[in-house]
Amino acid sequence: MDMVKVNSMDFGEFVDVFGNIVEKCPLIAAAVWSQRPFSGLEDLENHFFAFIDALPRSGQEGILRCHPDLAGRDLQQGTLTAESQREQSQAGLTSLDTDDRLRLQQLNAQYRERFGFPFVLAARLSDRATVPRELARRLQCQPESELRTALGEVKKISHLRLTDLLGAHSHSARVELP
Repeated sequence: MDMVKVNSMDFGEFVDVFGNIVEKCPLIAAAVWSQRPFSGLEDLENHFFAFIDALPRSGQEGILRCHPDLAGRDLQQGTLTAESQREQSQAGLTSLDTDDRLRLQQLNAQYRERFGFPFVLAARLSDRATVPRELARRLQCQPESELRTALGEVKKISHLRLTDLLGAHSHSARVELP
């Protein structure tokens, strides 16, 4: 998909296509739509990120709470979004043995209790061995630092999802704006 197509989308189509760039947050896509036209992938991405950055802490935490636990209940029940299912599968989290799954559930619960939101990690950039190590490491972080780290992971996930939709060629493809 190219930027000409993106810029020509009506509101409903844009939200349908980009509504899960940030997990279960179509409101962000709805707000970003009004910023058209976009000159390229980076411009579009910057609008998503600016929206996230402009939110008060409660809104940022709300975005994090929309994310599922890695290898958690949603995965077990088959209720992940298609994007999350694919990402967790690529990280090997859909084929954990019982001990690894229980360990991850325990760490996820500790993390959620400590920070008030689920552990967010760009699973596609990790693997089944890295996830629990990173989760254990981040459990030691201070809350403000961890909020920034988790939001950074949301942005990584969003970047990957936008790149999936727009293709790698859109990094260099620029649209001349009036």
